[in-house]
Amino acid sequence: MSLNEIYQTYQHKIQFIKVYIREAHPVDGWWFGKGLMNALLRLSGSKVSWEIYDPKTIEERRAAAGDCAESLQYGVKTYVDEMNDQVNKDYAAWPTRLYLIDKNGFVVYAGGLGPFGFKPGELKRALQKHLQEDMIS
Repeated sequence: MSLNEIYQTYQHKIQFIKVYIREAHPVDGWWFGKGLMNALLRLSGSKVSWEIYDPKTIEERRAAAGDCAESLQYGVKTYVDEMNDQVNKDYAAWPTRLYLIDKNGFVVYAGGLGPFGFKPGELKRALQKHLQEDMIS
């Protein structure tokens, strides 16, 4: 189950938002090296470049977010966390995380930290359950 499949299925019932936060594995930070990063890319099937330097300005972060959005092609509008990382801090989102927030602003589902806790199938089940409960009430 991919995020793109979930988006295609539920885009008319749920508003999807993607927030680009601090870079998880920048070349000038916590980087595994070109060989391992390329191997991880091949294994994951991802088209995202992992040779990104940690953005120092909001413009650099926006550019990295744009490259990511273009590579992933989810079809979901990408928002960019400010340089103070407030969204990342508020949602404990680093390195990657999935959330379902209801129309009243309450967290209905908080996925585990990625990459191992990044489970789109869990998000799909939470979406299905939430939509059923919303129809009943």
